[in-house]
Amino acid sequence: MISVFGSKVGQEELDEIRTSLEAQWMGIGPKTKAFEEQFARRLGAPGFALLDSGSNSLYMAVKLLNLPAGAEVILPSLTWISCAHAVVLTGGTPVFCDVDLATQNVTAETIAPHLSKKTGAIMVVHYAGKPVRMQPILEFGVPVIEDAAHAVDSKLGDKYCGTMGTIGAFSFDAVKNLAMGEGGGVTARDPDRVARARLLRYCGIGKSGFEASASKDRWWEYNIVEFFPKFLPNDINASIGLAQLRKLDAHQAYRKRIWELYQREFAGLDWLVCPQDPAPDEQHSYFTYFVRVLGGKRDTFAKYLYAQGIYTTFRYHPLHMNPIYKSSARLPVSERLNEEGLNLPLHPNLTESDVEKIVGAVKAFSGQM
Repeated sequence: MISVFGSKVGQEELDEIRTSLEAQWMGIGPKTKAFEEQFARRLGAPGFALLDSGSNSLYMAVKLLNLPAGAEVILPSLTWISCAHAVVLTGGTPVFCDVDLATQNVTAETIAPHLSKKTGAIMVVHYAGKPVRMQPILEFGVPVIEDAAHAVDSKLGDKYCGTMGTIGAFSFDAVKNLAMGEGGGVTARDPDRVARARLLRYCGIGKSGFEASASKDRWWEYNIVEFFPKFLPNDINASIGLAQLRKLDAHQAYRKRIWELYQREFAGLDWLVCPQDPAPDEQHSYFTYFVRVLGGKRDTFAKYLYAQGIYTTFRYHPLHMNPIYKSSARLPVSERLNEEGLNLPLHPNLTESDVEKIVGAVKAFSGQM
């Protein structure tokens, strides 16, 4: 079965892990620090705090804003559950907005109707790696969290996604463009927020025993500054991340090559709406290839591809339609995408023959339309 998402690892990752194991260093340590420094430098950010997952990075991002209890956070319904969970678990209220049909991204226009005196923040998601047009959203004067889980290599102008809002959250799980197996992290325009994230991630301990040992005699004592879960990263995942960071440009070039091939091959299919290419001032991460299947045939198309050994999915089932959130919202674009949207395979572990098979199967389905 050809997978819809995937990453590619090899000897470089094994070599990085081996050096950590030989040093008997599996927890947070020098590899974590090295990744934080190198990734921040790539982003042009004042700092980066590595965490144990992308989901916990979203929780951390909301927490760093110090919003009052019950504050509303506007976010797209078409996103992963961790975005809304982060709001609820920090005591806030998620308010779901719609997205643009062509880009699957929020816009100032889809956000504006939901702004109120209760609005504490806006969370944007750079869907599939296409940058959200940030400036009109920033002009609302509300703190903005950028979910850059899909957008590790995406730019708007000369700014990387994740660095334009108040706080940026990233994901490095097993299928992301930069994959550690599991991991995430946050950056912020205010470096004090990054420093606070590093403090909070170890159960809110102000200074670890190792850090304190150089400055006091009783280093086993520690000062707990805030109640917080343990979100610590480790050097095994950071080792993989360092190797992946060195490969990122090559992997991105391969993703782009597949994307452009799909765009050419599928352009003449009148039943298939291809994703929007990046604008001249955008750099895309090409995390996933999202199409719309017209004529009410999305489910039939997905089952057809599955029978050919090609796995697809729909990311994401709109959150406002899930009963747990008790939302009464009616968001026509998200609901339309729920019936038409499909993610086709796009990742660096696809072989040339995989891509040929996918293209051939998609085009062959035309006979069933």
